[in-house]
Amino acid sequence: MITSFQDLIKTRPPWSTVLVWYLRAIALLLIGGGVIHWARIVGFVPWRGLWFWDMPVEWQAATVFFAVLDLVAAIGLWLAVSWGTVMWLFRAMSQIVMHSLFADIYGRRPYEIAFYILTIAIYLLLMYLMEREIRKN
Repeated sequence: MITSFQDLIKTRPPWSTVLVWYLRAIALLLIGGGVIHWARIVGFVPWRGLWFWDMPVEWQAATVFFAVLDLVAAIGLWLAVSWGTVMWLFRAMSQIVMHSLFADIYGRRPYEIAFYILTIAIYLLLMYLMEREIRKN
């Protein structure tokens, strides 16, 4: 029985397992995002009151870009393969650049940028803990 924080730490799964489940949680978010992007493209839902064919061209390009990238990255993250992580990091960095350097076109979204930075920081922390645990064994 877990009676203290120390007991919880001792009974936790290996960091590699925690990392895989973290990446799978991110994959679920990306699947949801990809489905929403595709729903916009095929005309099921509007975006800010605009249908896909009425969006500015730069928003159409971004929607198609993330519709494909989200689902590809999600598959790779779910399978826990290296290219999935690369695709996810590329996707996150694309969003950060899009909402900071091109904020005049795509708008500023500081909370979204903070979310991506936080998820990347958690990933790096889990990678560090996993590597440290592997070196000890």
